[in-house]
Amino acid sequence: MTGLLRIPRRVRHELKFRTLTVASVQDLTPAYRRIVLEGADLEGFVSLGFDDHVKIFPVAEGQAPVMPTLGPEGPVFPAPRPVARDYTPRAYDAAARRLTLDFITGHGGPATEWAMAAKVGSVLGVGGPRGSFIVPTAFADHVLIGDETALPAIARRLEELPARVRAHVLVEVADLDSTWTFDSAAEVAVTWAVRDGAPRGGAETLLTALDTALTGVSPKDAYVWIAAESAVAKALRTKTLGLGFSPKAMKAAGYWRLGDPGAHEVIEG
Repeated sequence: MTGLLRIPRRVRHELKFRTLTVASVQDLTPAYRRIVLEGADLEGFVSLGFDDHVKIFPVAEGQAPVMPTLGPEGPVFPAPRPVARDYTPRAYDAAARRLTLDFITGHGGPATEWAMAAKVGSVLGVGGPRGSFIVPTAFADHVLIGDETALPAIARRLEELPARVRAHVLVEVADLDSTWTFDSAAEVAVTWAVRDGAPRGGAETLLTALDTALTGVSPKDAYVWIAAESAVAKALRTKTLGLGFSPKAMKAAGYWRLGDPGAHEVIEG
């Protein structure tokens, strides 16, 4: 029975596309902006996994979002295909029908440009999530590794971890002004890997800090979660496997790719 408590599971959700309105905008740090969305379309919204992702469809101020329609075999995209980006549902308040998304600022691109221009009353198209990957909290140790794009998922995971488990967090950020304060009932150790002027998308900063972040962590009862630039996530996965952590208790994802910031892939093998 103990082993069953440590087996992740997938849950599928009915795919829906929603038009939502900005309820509030808050700058968390110089690098992050929090936007809360609301609307009747959020009826039935479900997000069960801390690293779920929704598709957002940025739209120019004053225009309506262009989104797919649902056909018998799935979503049907108009031509030209609308720009879409993947984002973590940071929080969802079902009673208030409010969805929270956190955006990295300062890196350009349609999603960032929308977030920087967003104000109360602005509109955003949102699709999904199509499913959730639910990682049990019963592991003794939870290793969470990523760059800035992973911070919303990491923060959400820490909030849902119970007391009496340990969380080991390793995050790459541009500078110390971009660090966060986390809330968690778990015992949390955080290692900030600061690029200090180095470009985004390189593996060296995180790989160098990995040994420090994993000091004292036994692979026997640990779950490892990794999300970063695709090549970086692959390198981190390879090194972590080499330290004895099990691929059955690990998930690695490319949240973006150099030259293709809209990419999103699960890394296996």
